[in-house]
Amino acid sequence: MIEFLKIGSKKIEIQWCNVEITNRPTLVFMHEGLGCAGMWKDFPKRLSDSTGCPSFVFSRFGYGNSDPSSLPWKINFMHTQALELLPQILKQAGIKKYIFIGHSDGGSIGIISAGRTNTKGLKGLITLSAHVFCEQYSVDSIQQAKINYEQKDLKKALQKYHGKNTDNAFRGWNNAWLNPNFMNWNIEKYLKKIKVPMLAVQGKDDQYGTGEQIASIKSKVNNIESLLLDNCRHSPHLDQPETVLKIMTKFINQIAEQYSNVFLK
Repeated sequence: MIEFLKIGSKKIEIQWCNVEITNRPTLVFMHEGLGCAGMWKDFPKRLSDSTGCPSFVFSRFGYGNSDPSSLPWKINFMHTQALELLPQILKQAGIKKYIFIGHSDGGSIGIISAGRTNTKGLKGLITLSAHVFCEQYSVDSIQQAKINYEQKDLKKALQKYHGKNTDNAFRGWNNAWLNPNFMNWNIEKYLKKIKVPMLAVQGKDDQYGTGEQIASIKSKVNNIESLLLDNCRHSPHLDQPETVLKIMTKFINQIAEQYSNVFLK
């Protein structure tokens, strides 16, 4: 069921699953650059059920059924999400102990947040196809996405999930990534500051990033598990759901069982 959470004078779309559980960490899902709460489909519920953890899914401003976000977005929009908006969302939702699960831009937001100075409450980080620097390979694919949006059927496909926010979501994300200055975007410095256990997953056929992304993450984080999946593109949880569900469940349970007697949501 779609609910809303007020952040300042605006509202964001949220979805809870197993909210009544209070002795396990909350799984906080953060969507990709063209995603929203609904585009996770049933994966948050499946993971929540398999781990016994509550899950919290939200659509960032400008996505899904959330309020719009002013255009144009600055090239540091992921920093703004991680360092300014995410703490407000966690506070308003009453989430005190949590594990971040971020897909693509959502994974990058999770990395920035996990690598900041104050990470009280964070117990783990999972990234799916996260970026830590900008590649020409990524820019080329995002340029093709613009063509698909303007000339083919991508806009129609996105309207199903974003409705009136469709142009806001696409133009905000696409224009920021295609800004020539975005080639200098890099968040690798946050990786070395991550203190919690991390799981990084990427598909070998990811159309938005090469294996250099997960290689950089793996080389700079001390406590990390990584998985590079065959026959998998940019959405591992949709392309290889059973494999990803299994490895994520194991990773989360290892963390949650250490704290199950002391967690308070």
